[in-house]
Amino acid sequence: MKAIVQTEFGSADVLRFEEVDKPVVEDDEVLVRVLAAGVHAGDWLMVRGLPYIARPAFGLTKPKDTVPGTDLAGTVEAVGSNVTGFQPDDEVFGWGKGAFAEYASVSEDALALKPANVTHEQAATVPTSAFTALQALRDKGKTEPEQKVLIIGASGGVGTFAVQIAKSFGAEVTGVCSTPKVDMVRSLGADHVIDYTREDIAETGQRYDLILDTGGNRSLSHLRSALTPTGTLVIVGNTGGPWLNGIGRTFRASLLSPFVSQRMPFFISTRNKEDLVVLKELLETGKITPAMDRTYSLSDVPEAFRYFGDGHAKGKIAITVATAD
Repeated sequence: MKAIVQTEFGSADVLRFEEVDKPVVEDDEVLVRVLAAGVHAGDWLMVRGLPYIARPAFGLTKPKDTVPGTDLAGTVEAVGSNVTGFQPDDEVFGWGKGAFAEYASVSEDALALKPANVTHEQAATVPTSAFTALQALRDKGKTEPEQKVLIIGASGGVGTFAVQIAKSFGAEVTGVCSTPKVDMVRSLGADHVIDYTREDIAETGQRYDLILDTGGNRSLSHLRSALTPTGTLVIVGNTGGPWLNGIGRTFRASLLSPFVSQRMPFFISTRNKEDLVVLKELLETGKITPAMDRTYSLSDVPEAFRYFGDGHAKGKIAITVATAD
C-alpha cells in the first residue's frame, strides 16, 4: 500500500511517499481503508520530534512508528475476531497510528460510525482537535450558560471547534484572531470577535469567566488581567522551547493557581471512546461543523505540513487518501 514514511525527526523534508506492507489486523482491531486523514499540531510536533520531554513516548533518536498521522476516516475493510461493534463497509472515523496511509489497523475502541451529514475529509479532522476543545471547555473550564468565554486562537484547529462547542453550552463567546480570519470566526457563531492586531484583550474593559488560550504566547499576568476575579484560565499549547513547548506555560499556571483567586488548572487532552461519541452527536445535530481550510493528496502530505507550520491555516487541513467506491 502507499503511505507516508518517516525514519528520522526533522522538517517536512523527512517525509517520503513510499510503498509499505499493509498492516495486519489484531483480534481487537479494525482494518480501516483510509479515505481521509486529518492534520493537527500533535502530528507536526511528532514529525519534528518535539517536545524533547515526550521523546520516550514516540522515539528517542528516531520515530517508533514510521508511518505518521493519527486522525482518520474511512470504511471498514476487515475486523478482528473479538470485534463486535463494526462490520465490513461501515463508514467510521476516529484515531490510531499510521493514518497517512491507504490502510490502518485501529483499536475498536478508537472508532465510531461516521455521521452521514459530514464528508470523510471533515470527519477526519475532528478527533484530536475537538477532543481538546470539548475537554478544555467542559471538564476544566466548567462552561455554563450565559458565561462570558474568550477563545484565543479562535481561527485555529482547536479554536474553531471551541467556538462552536462553547456556543452549544450556551456561553457568550468572544473569539480572538487576526484580521483575515475575523469573518470566518464570526461565521462559526462567535458573538464578538477581537482582532488582536488592532485591540488588546486586556484593554477592552471586558472581563471573562473563562479564557481558553489555544496557542498564544501572552504572559500569565496579561491573561489574568482579562479574567474576572474568580475566572478560569485554560491553556492549550503554546509556542515555546524544544524541551517543554506548550507544556511549560500550562504547568507554570497550575503551580500559581492555588495562590490566587482565579483557577488555572493543568490540562492535557485525552482520547476516549465516550467523548468520540459525544463529538459524533454534536456533528449529527449540526452543533459543530469542521471549518475546512485546505485539502491535500496523500503524496502531498509534506506540503500540507509546510503550510501548517507557517501558521496561516484557517481551521482544519485534511488529506484525501482515496475516494469512496
